Amino acid sequence: MPADELPDAFHVTTDEQLRAVSNLTRHRIMAVLRFEPATITQIAERVGLAKGSSSYHVRLLERAGLVKVVRTRKVRGVTERYYAMAARSIVLPDPGEGGPDFLMRHALADLEASPSDGERHVRMAHLRLTEERFAELGARLQALADEYRELSDPSLPDTSLVFALFHPTPRQQAEGDAK
Repeated sequence: MPADELPDAFHVTTDEQLRAVSNLTRHRIMAVLRFEPATITQIAERVGLAKGSSSYHVRLLERAGLVKVVRTRKVRGVTERYYAMAARSIVLPDPGEGGPDFLMRHALADLEASPSDGERHVRMAHLRLTEERFAELGARLQALADEYRELSDPSLPDTSLVFALFHPTPRQQAEGDAK
């Protein structure tokens, strides 16, 4: 299925789907399939897995509906399957108060695993904003991410953009919880 025929979003709603996306290896497999379909062998090479492990993780993603077979071909009597994402983006449920935020955990793991000699832009800023400005900044960040997603070229190396705009737990409450 051509990328322009994919649904815009896949909403994770079941425990099976949440378990599938919560695994870092499967997160990295989905990143491989983000721009173009790939076979188990191609996925294994890109992620650095054995073919058997790659196959296992792809089967779990497929069973959860997150990836699907988009093309097959016969190669020396064996059917080779090409897998792709089931949608352009995956929408995770809100982790809830104190719940694990898999997206941020995976992003941090990817950042820590990135080459230390590569160019990186990592910043943290503490802000004090009105609710209106908070919402405006969130919308601008989302628009910027969408703009650059449209400019992505699958022939170029992967680049990850992660942002988190949130209200941290008020300091007094956090200190009180620690006592």
